[in-house]
Amino acid sequence: MAKVQKISQLQPTLGFTEFDIYASYRESFYSSELGKLYQAFPFSDFCRSIGLKDNVRGRKSYFTAEGKVALMLLKSYTNFSDSELIEHLNGNIHYQLFCGISIHPQFPLTNYKIVSDIRVEIADLLDIDAAQQVLADCWRPYLENFHVCMMDATCYETHMRFPTDIKLMWECVHWLHTRMVAFCKELGIRRPRNKYNDVRKAYHSYSKRRKNNMKRAKKKSIARRLKQLLGKLLGQMNSLLEEHGKQLNLTPDFRRRLSTIETIKVQQEQVFEGEKVSDRIVSVHKPYIRPIVRGKETKSVEFGAKCNNIQIDGISFIERISYGAFNEGIRLKQGVFLHQRLMKVRVRALAADGIYGTNENRKFCTRNGIHTSFVRKGKPAKDEKERKLLRRALSLERATRLEGSFGTQKLHYSLLKVRARKQATELLWIFFGIHTANAVKMIEKIEEKSRKQSA
Repeated sequence: MAKVQKISQLQPTLGFTEFDIYASYRESFYSSELGKLYQAFPFSDFCRSIGLKDNVRGRKSYFTAEGKVALMLLKSYTNFSDSELIEHLNGNIHYQLFCGISIHPQFPLTNYKIVSDIRVEIADLLDIDAAQQVLADCWRPYLENFHVCMMDATCYETHMRFPTDIKLMWECVHWLHTRMVAFCKELGIRRPRNKYNDVRKAYHSYSKRRKNNMKRAKKKSIARRLKQLLGKLLGQMNSLLEEHGKQLNLTPDFRRRLSTIETIKVQQEQVFEGEKVSDRIVSVHKPYIRPIVRGKETKSVEFGAKCNNIQIDGISFIERISYGAFNEGIRLKQGVFLHQRLMKVRVRALAADGIYGTNENRKFCTRNGIHTSFVRKGKPAKDEKERKLLRRALSLERATRLEGSFGTQKLHYSLLKVRARKQATELLWIFFGIHTANAVKMIEKIEEKSRKQSA
């Protein structure tokens, strides 16, 4: 028997249905929450919208196109790591039914990197707008209150150490030194002299000190030494590549990392001189990450993707997602247009935070007949009492449902710290976290509509 088989291709081996081991599991699967989640998500249309197809040439994949999407949903739903997901997939028949595969008990999957390979494959194809349109078309018949749009922004933080200038320069220095040692060993030449060992001891001594006991002069001293060593190592590396570059197998990742470190060197020199640096890099391994000032009491700066979401009857959609800081207050018009494109109806009421209440946005809402939750300016209207009740209801709904959904996504759907390693896979991780939470909410809405139709 094959190690992994697609359930759609399984052939019955016994003549009696009572011996079919999957029959009882299928019945229990479709009555479970996982089975209802499977029925709530449009796998075929989703794969078609992003161009994900089954492999025609080469070795056959264990998973179909729909199975690959199901595996990504399952990861967000279970909140498992890649290795834990494969371990549970081997022993849980419901998980196998969800992904459309049958794993032989004596030949389990052992390569957990298959999850990251599938993540990379889908990330290269993902079109957020097209995919969200498919999901909206599938879920629209079960939604209510189409005319109400709620809007807010949040930051989905990436998994990384808190960046400081000294840590960042040390990572650059360490990476350059290790690569130079490897290159010199490969070429059989003498390694250029520098102060790496002295600075390494000084940095380790600095990193062991308590924060409150560290004097400012000591910090500036170690920062100056790291900055000088970084410039020295970059000069030595560039000289080495100019002389022996053709003899070395330099990968695109190496060239990108070297370019990133050169940019960091320039920025750190500006910081050391007291200049303001724009578009500042805070991670060598994730150069696309930018500091996003949120102004929260417990966390003034966050590092990750800032996402402006709209919510329709409890279902969230991504309006804009970016690793650079942006003012969500100017995205109100685009959010309204996205709502109308997805739901095919005009927005009549809008609930949003106070940052969205600019004069331009207020004029736009008034011109289009949209009632908002913004505090009124100017003289009270004749029906001010009714308007006040509407504003209060919209504000309460936004504060509970929309902001509550952010916490649900982060705590239960793998979005508390995004552990992907590349920008494209990180965006995919966030996308599936948001829409897995949506699909779980859709279970109750689908059941509610079926009860009303049967009543």
